Amino acid sequence: MTVRAVPTGGDERAGEEFDRLGGANVWQVIGASAVGTMIEWYDFYIFGSLALILAGKFFPPGNETLAALSVLATFAAGFAARPFGALFFGRIGDLVGRKYAFLVTLLIMGGATFVIGLLPGYGTIGFVAPLILVLLRLLQGLALGGEYGGAAVYIAEHVPDNRRGYYTSFIQTTATLGLFLSLLVILTTQEILGQTRFESWGWRVPFLLSILLVGISLFIRLRLQESPLFAQLKSSGRTSAAPITESFGTWSKWQTVLTVLWGAAAGQAVVWYCGQFYALFWLQNPKLGGVSSFDTNLILVVALAMATPFFIVFGALSDRIGRKPVMMAGNLIAAITTIPLFALMYRFSPNGGNYQPVILTLCVFVLVLYVTMVYGPIAAFLVESFPARVRYTSVSLPYHVGNGYFGGFLPLIAGVVVAKATANPGGWPVDPQYAGLLYPVAVAFITFVLGMWLLPETRHNSILAAAQEPTERKASPLVLTILIALSVIALVLADQYVTVALNRPEFNVQWFFRILALAIVAVVGFFALSRRRAADPAVGPAA
Repeated sequence: MTVRAVPTGGDERAGEEFDRLGGANVWQVIGASAVGTMIEWYDFYIFGSLALILAGKFFPPGNETLAALSVLATFAAGFAARPFGALFFGRIGDLVGRKYAFLVTLLIMGGATFVIGLLPGYGTIGFVAPLILVLLRLLQGLALGGEYGGAAVYIAEHVPDNRRGYYTSFIQTTATLGLFLSLLVILTTQEILGQTRFESWGWRVPFLLSILLVGISLFIRLRLQESPLFAQLKSSGRTSAAPITESFGTWSKWQTVLTVLWGAAAGQAVVWYCGQFYALFWLQNPKLGGVSSFDTNLILVVALAMATPFFIVFGALSDRIGRKPVMMAGNLIAAITTIPLFALMYRFSPNGGNYQPVILTLCVFVLVLYVTMVYGPIAAFLVESFPARVRYTSVSLPYHVGNGYFGGFLPLIAGVVVAKATANPGGWPVDPQYAGLLYPVAVAFITFVLGMWLLPETRHNSILAAAQEPTERKASPLVLTILIALSVIALVLADQYVTVALNRPEFNVQWFFRILALAIVAVVGFFALSRRRAADPAVGPAA
């Protein structure tokens, strides 16, 4: 596949012949990238799929609600680490290479998952068990933060511009396939061992199986070559010496990142996690859906199997009509219909008095269909939004902030909201069992409004751009103020209503996140000051 590079600002070698595949087969590239990413998602989501069982194994007995919230907080800890993994491995991917970065992330993820399968429970080693579990979960989050961006960029840099949505949509199936595989392994293990033995020790099997899957994926990925586009940039000395500074060093770049976050990634994240993970938690929660764990897993497996091909359908559609129309339509439809769909699910759940698993499966299928609309085109959109020199870093951060915080914390936030609504049922616009859905509905609607206003269409952008973001615009004080204000409001709400619910006598989660936020602000300020001093002729050499 040989194409002529498109001239772009700062790309002095534009116009030369360039072989995107470097002699590789496009399906080999997609297959090797997708298999590894699917296995990493499998590793990451086993924890969520087994959350209620893990709550009884690794946290103090006696308070089921507290244990459930604790394991959800531990589940969310992995998501909290994802943006940091995005920065760390994104920088490596832009400095050293795409292939190297996502080989390392695969090994870290597989190792952490395997160790969880060996970890003694609270009854054996006491408080050390949840402490080690949290540390392993943080390692998983760091690894996943570096994996997705690398795989998406790697595929996008190999395929033609006019079919980028179609080809990158295959990597978009991996998150759902990873969840599907985790549920399938859990169901199979439960069926072989029986529920009693599975809850006693069989839950460890899916974690231990990870080491075999990682070994297979590692063998496949070692046969891949570096992205020819990145290899060309590196050989010609045009890679970035400071990817983080170059990605986020100006107000216009921050506006681009925040626009991508609020106008695309945040809504995509809540639709994804509402349609798959929160649906799973909601169905099997005895106080909400009341469906058995086995039936819930089976419902999710069937719904995911039916909906997964639509990732590719909507990815291909975005090549024809654009990324923006498909993603925005998914956000709007989800914002309008999610609560009515859950109301229908409640009606046909055991707690609703008329249990109909087929109807529940169809409802979850529709929810996952929304996921395919917002998620299918987003990999192509992200890689088209940033230049090759810093693409790994720039793609990874807004994606993992959106999915790590807005999406990953969704079950926990929804759980806190449901608890508050149950305690004060008259003060909410919906019944308590649906109160947790107000959060994803609100975020999806905000993304629709901001996305329609601010997001540019990117499907005609050249992937070969080395220096200038196709979507970067001069910073607008009004737009930047709105985006920063939204981010501050989100942080304040999380501080006042989410982290405080996680506080424990032995650990103040609220103050931990406050100190972490201050540390991040200090680091950003230090980098900004260093860059200004370096650019000031009176202080240092001219930029």
